Amino acid sequence: MLGAEKIITLTLEVCMRVFTDAEGRSWTADTRAEDSTDYKGRYHLVLQGEGDIQVELTDVRWNSERTARRTIKSMSLVELRRRLRSATGRGVVSD
Repeated sequence: MLGAEKIITLTLEVCMRVFTDAEGRSWTADTRAEDSTDYKGRYHLVLQGEGDIQVELTDVRWNSERTARRTIKSMSLVELRRRLRSATGRGVVSD
């Protein structure tokens, strides 16, 4: 069974999503864990753009990294762009 666990781990490590916004700029969707002893909602969505632009969407949360990465992997381009547009409209972009 160790082989299956290794495959799952390797799959999770390479599941970051690269996408382009409506203007053609490249972004990477990933997940980040908060330092917390509470496991509920510990992981959240992070979008990283060119030139050290970063958007942390702390309202998009998951309980485990596995679930977060699976969800990010299955998100459509339209969903990723919508979340990015919503976050930048709220002014949560950091340089």
